[in-house]
Amino acid sequence: MSQLIPQDVIEKVRQESNIVDIVGQYVQLKKSGRNHMGLCPFHGEKTPSFSVSEDKQIFHCFGCGKGGNVFKFIQEIEGLSFPDAVQKVAEMGHLDVSGQMPHVHTEVRDSQEQRLIALHEEAQELYHHILMNTQSGEAALDYLLARGLTKDILETFKIGFAPKERVILQQIFKNRNVSDDDLSQSGLMIQTDSGKWLDRFYQRIMFPIRNQRGKVIGFSGRILADETFDDSGLPKYLNSPETKLFNKRVVLFNFDKARGDIRKKNEVILFEGFMDVISAWKSGVQNGVASMGTSLTKEQIAALERTTDNAVICYDGDSAGIEATVRAIELLSQQSEMQLTVVRLPNQMDPDDYRVKYGEDALKQFIRNNRDTVFVFKKEYLMRGKNMSLEADRLEYIDQLLLELAEIPSIVEQDMYATQIAEEFDLSKDTILLELQKKKRAKFSDTSRRSRIPRPEAVIPQFQQTRKIDQVEKAERLLVYRLLNERRVHTILQNKQDFSFVHDAYQELYLHLTDYISMHDSVEIADFLDYLQEDRLKQLIIDINYMDISEESSSQEIDDCLFVIAKANIRSQIQEKLTLQKEAVRNGDKQRIEELTFSIIQLQKELKSTSL
Repeated sequence: MSQLIPQDVIEKVRQESNIVDIVGQYVQLKKSGRNHMGLCPFHGEKTPSFSVSEDKQIFHCFGCGKGGNVFKFIQEIEGLSFPDAVQKVAEMGHLDVSGQMPHVHTEVRDSQEQRLIALHEEAQELYHHILMNTQSGEAALDYLLARGLTKDILETFKIGFAPKERVILQQIFKNRNVSDDDLSQSGLMIQTDSGKWLDRFYQRIMFPIRNQRGKVIGFSGRILADETFDDSGLPKYLNSPETKLFNKRVVLFNFDKARGDIRKKNEVILFEGFMDVISAWKSGVQNGVASMGTSLTKEQIAALERTTDNAVICYDGDSAGIEATVRAIELLSQQSEMQLTVVRLPNQMDPDDYRVKYGEDALKQFIRNNRDTVFVFKKEYLMRGKNMSLEADRLEYIDQLLLELAEIPSIVEQDMYATQIAEEFDLSKDTILLELQKKKRAKFSDTSRRSRIPRPEAVIPQFQQTRKIDQVEKAERLLVYRLLNERRVHTILQNKQDFSFVHDAYQELYLHLTDYISMHDSVEIADFLDYLQEDRLKQLIIDINYMDISEESSSQEIDDCLFVIAKANIRSQIQEKLTLQKEAVRNGDKQRIEELTFSIIQLQKELKSTSL
């Protein structure tokens, strides 16, 4: 499909984009030698095996084997076609090439996913216009302004209002001849038994929900109380249903806007509600996100872990918020390596309440300066419902604290909290430490036992199997590496008559390289990957480029490679002749037997005479 895009446009986008910057918006990368390393976004792992080469503008995972250039990365992680990936990379790099890709634009517009996104974008603009500029939206606008939100904030988040008449969108989509299938798939409409289409959202303040690319894929609508509207029996919040675009297990509210600040600060603030995120943003805390009204999911956690090492849980201060905090701690501890801290708001407040009562700067300072470790939070939480004057409650509480303490990996933290527990309950620290050791041994024993129990239901990632590479293929790989990086090596091979690689894949690469070099002054790996059509050859190039090889070749090294390859080629020819000779013997073809025998003798002499 790349033929739809002019080659010069592809080259411009690639050359003016940095793969580290693009990949870095999805994966938390850290410099490691000449490359950048991170956790692979394509399979679950705890130890980084995902490498990005800034020099060569390629990526490669040593765990699952995926690799390629910046376009391939976007294709894989976003599920896009090649033209869409080029356009996406251009957008991320703020390069305006839309006018140079008319065919791509047509293709994108014609896909149902893009049509559905277009419907959501149109709905967002309509809802926002109604809120900001019409009489129907006055009550909602007054409510939001009374909550301390400004028109700038409403504009930033494109907050809108869906009036109680349920035909606003329906009329617009009808005039545009939107198909019934698109209306149904969008989630924006509801079809009655009579076949009539009605707006799903009405009499609600509308919060657009965007994907990681910043495209509107759904809405969350908050009911607006009105004396002329009976809202009894209606939910306070109504989210878009699950659609081709919207999956609440994957989406995080505000992640598209917050991701840059999350990377910059290396921490994410987790809120419960959209208004909390928006209040925090208005207060200068712009690295906040919220899940879609449910507990965090492994998909959301994985997206966050690829972006930051640290998560701050700032849920509501009421009982429901505290329980949600406990669940979040459990999920994040089990499914990520992020460091966790907790912000506990006073007086059962949520962050939006706190901002309204105490002001924006107060909220910002509270989130920044009032962070507890998970253990300190659990100390408070586990005390709820217990009477510390009762010995049974005290013993149960201490036992629970020690179980939590056994989960802390830091010996320093364990020692510090053991001291606190001993002092608080007037116990010997040695006793606390002895009991802690028992808990840790029991935990280790239980973990070991469970690890030995077969789990057939577990999904085990299928990683690349390391294939043993013999001396001949090592020489071929080294020679291809030099061909890719040193023009003089190509000249050497071109001047050798009858040169060929032993294995077909390397010979194919050599022929492709020869054609590519005839059109270019040098080999750009990222560009050459697009030039190649076969995925197996692309993967071979990626593997070769991640070989640990010295900067420059020597004449001796090239001669050694050629020697190994030449001898292997002769052996291959001898084997081929021997096979043909056996066939001739079976057929009783004496003349053919003599010809092949002579050829084999000549090749054996050539093999013996071959030297460095």
